[in-house]
Amino acid sequence: MTRYALTIEYDGTPFVGWQRQANGSSVQESLEEALKALCGEHIIVHGAGRTDAGVHAVGQVAHIDVSKNWRTDRLRDALNAHLKPDPIAILHAREVNLDFEARFSAIQRHYRYIIENRRAPLTLALQRAWHVKWPLNAELMHHAAQQLIGRHDFTTFRASECQAQSPIRTLERCDVRRLGDRIEIDVSARSFLHSQVRSMAGSLEHVGSGKWAVEELVSALEACDRRRCGQVAPPHGLYLMAVDYP
Repeated sequence: MTRYALTIEYDGTPFVGWQRQANGSSVQESLEEALKALCGEHIIVHGAGRTDAGVHAVGQVAHIDVSKNWRTDRLRDALNAHLKPDPIAILHAREVNLDFEARFSAIQRHYRYIIENRRAPLTLALQRAWHVKWPLNAELMHHAAQQLIGRHDFTTFRASECQAQSPIRTLERCDVRRLGDRIEIDVSARSFLHSQVRSMAGSLEHVGSGKWAVEELVSALEACDRRRCGQVAPPHGLYLMAVDYP
């Protein structure tokens, strides 16, 4: 038995999310079907993060256990051939120790939320970013975002169906920058609560649009009350960028 770590890119638009579900196609299901076609056995794909429906990934990581020993470049190419026409690509495959776990061995996860801030409709970025037509002050959003960094009770920015045992998380990074019409929100932490990044992005939009002062974002965080969340940004602006390991 050999364990491999896969780095995976995918367009989340046609999927119900990462995790296999009964109500539609998932990224995990597509990967497991490709592995079955390739290896002739049912192989469970264990992901580092369970992205929601419509959420994309540039650097999702998963591990698999395979009976046959594959050269990593051949495993990558063979899986990509079997994944067609699904919008999923194996970027890298590497052999890892059997104690490696894509989810539990991770020490940092990096997400990016993208807002296209312009009046004109989206074309190339359709279903790839949140379209906000009204002006946003990215510098003020960045200033507000710094108030979220550190160890906090993030109940306000936690989905009601979140299954995490504790709402306490340590946010290592929360940067906001503007690149032309595009605003990027980059966040990093060891782990996130369900919908935490989208909830924070939606609330930061309130600051950028002038609906909230920076102090109101801080007050919402300190309230530890889901009802104080500004809004939940749509899933199609969110990207899992990378996962770090020791």
